[in-house]
Amino acid sequence: MMKHAVVIIPTYNESGSIGETIDGLMRHISREPAWRCSLLVVDGNSPDGTADIVRSAMAQHPEVHLLVEEKKEGIGAAYLKGFQHAVEMLHADVLVEFDGDAQHPPESVPVLLRTIDDGADLVLGSRRLPGGSYPERWDPVRLFFSRAGGFLARLILFYPSRTFWIVTDPTTGLKATRVDGPFRRLDLSTIRNKGFGYKVEMLFRLAQLDARIAEVPLQFRIRATGESKMTQQTPVEILGTAMRLRLSEEKTRRFIRFCVVGVSGFVVNAVLLELFVRAPFVEAIAGKFGFLSSTPSLAFIAGPAAWAAALSIEGSIINNFLWNNFWTFQKRRAREILTAIRRFLVFNALSIGGIVIQFCTVGTAARLFGNTTGVRQITLILTIIFLVLPYNWLAYNKLVWKK
Repeated sequence: MMKHAVVIIPTYNESGSIGETIDGLMRHISREPAWRCSLLVVDGNSPDGTADIVRSAMAQHPEVHLLVEEKKEGIGAAYLKGFQHAVEMLHADVLVEFDGDAQHPPESVPVLLRTIDDGADLVLGSRRLPGGSYPERWDPVRLFFSRAGGFLARLILFYPSRTFWIVTDPTTGLKATRVDGPFRRLDLSTIRNKGFGYKVEMLFRLAQLDARIAEVPLQFRIRATGESKMTQQTPVEILGTAMRLRLSEEKTRRFIRFCVVGVSGFVVNAVLLELFVRAPFVEAIAGKFGFLSSTPSLAFIAGPAAWAAALSIEGSIINNFLWNNFWTFQKRRAREILTAIRRFLVFNALSIGGIVIQFCTVGTAARLFGNTTGVRQITLILTIIFLVLPYNWLAYNKLVWKK
């Protein structure tokens, strides 16, 4: 039997564009030989006659279906009702989310379905990929919020997980979801946001269920008729939803503890450095190895400051290991002394990787842009956020406190 894709289109006062949208979709989906495609319009009881135009289209196309809500409850609520109807009544294999205001190109639907055929569970139409685009004459304010808000939502939802690097446009409205996959395990009643925030909530829930996510380019169009359903509160709604979702995750709370431990390690490092640099035993060590100063390539380790720095770093490593073992990864902590020693040695070895990363990035930036305080500090901050933190987080989860 042919696979069945249902294109779900939520509408409210879309009488000026819904007819053109249906005609365009019917022309393109009929050319996809491997799929049987239907359209399901979920109308929020529009007062402008949108549902009547859909009923006229139903007389010409038996593949078109209509679901009228008793009252408009938001785009998220409309999609959730459409999902349920498409799965239970139309026996859909794939659910395609599509706008009714002619901003999504109908020719994108076959591309989404072919990507599902390639093995994806969820396909997003991305305006950020090469080949994708925003409208040239779009409102600059809306463009800014779409770009900046989308990146911030992506950062909040997924960083530093693998999904952060896969998803480039988390607030897109063009999607295709395989029904027989993680979607089956998704309880739609847990989707709390019934407005535009549902987009990131659905994406987050499916990513939690290890959905295979892919993206295809989306050439987003400017609205031809009608008014946008987005308001000034929409970015706040999306970002608020993203924050709520991320903080609800145990892994995120563990990541926050991991960051707090990292800050404590920095404080321990700084305090010990000032204590050790004045300690008599450090001066004794420096004097014992003073012969190294006669070798130019090793002279930098001959002074008390260098030895104090090495000891303070080790002190911070011990601090971080203990806090991470008994607090951050408390459910996976080492309970036996030999296990704890082995993990500590691995932890020590892995900590060298962070030092090497900083050595390479800060040194390279200083050579390229000048050895100034500003260059060093900015490079250090960016290195810690985008390289050292992900490296340490991955290493600790996969090697030291692995499940």
